[in-house]
Amino acid sequence: MICPFCKTGTTRVLDKRETGSGTVTRRRRECIECSKRFTTYERVEEIDIYVIKKDGRREPYDRLKLRSGISKACEKRPVSQETISEIIDRIEKDLRQMKTIEMKSNVIGEKVMDELKKLDKVAYIRFASVYREFADVTDFQDELRNL
Repeated sequence: MICPFCKTGTTRVLDKRETGSGTVTRRRRECIECSKRFTTYERVEEIDIYVIKKDGRREPYDRLKLRSGISKACEKRPVSQETISEIIDRIEKDLRQMKTIEMKSNVIGEKVMDELKKLDKVAYIRFASVYREFADVTDFQDELRNL
């Protein structure tokens, strides 16, 4: 593993742990050269999933894009990055259990909405406002009533 600080390839593993879901291995590493510490995550590479967008385009599923959307919704909320990772892990597990490798974007969006609704109502409304493309205040009011 290359050190992100000094770019040398001499590191050692200090600690190794499985995440709560057991699908990711977390390794705490230390660089032999500069003595700085950093964390790496290892996950099994599985079959590719493609997302079918609203306009019919297909693009590869992107975990970082999903993380970005959820993180924006959870910004300045009491939600840790670890919790966001767990949400993404659960969503990915659900997607991989489906019988197809092509997924409509609304399937993923609804899974995110379900997770956020259980986690944090403000984050849920933030995500819903973008996902459902609220046009005005009445759209917000309707969603709040449903919540």
